[in-house]
Amino acid sequence: MTMTTIAPEKTTLSVQLGLDGSWFTVCGLDRLTPGRGVAALLPDGRQAALFLDRAGRLYAVDNTDPFTGAAVLSRGLLGSASGRPFVASPLLKQRFDLETGRCLDDETTTVEAYAVRTA
Repeated sequence: MTMTTIAPEKTTLSVQLGLDGSWFTVCGLDRLTPGRGVAALLPDGRQAALFLDRAGRLYAVDNTDPFTGAAVLSRGLLGSASGRPFVASPLLKQRFDLETGRCLDDETTTVEAYAVRTA
């Protein structure tokens, strides 16, 4: 889920995910490269895939591909379909909406989408 739009230049801002009613600091915004994803380990042992798109919008979804069980969504390709931003799994190519986590290729499958912000 996107919460803010930011400029992609280097900054001292941190990226935070909404987890269990509070905000968890993941990394510095300067650690993200526009158009590419990065995996982050969460306190409960899960992984999130963080993305900064080329327009400066932040997204975060679960990193695990539900079709294979592999933690690879952070390595997927970003794109858009009908105005919806998505990440395509690098394994079987299913596309996941970055705002809702819904699979665009199988409406019965989703990944968790996280609230994300800079602070």
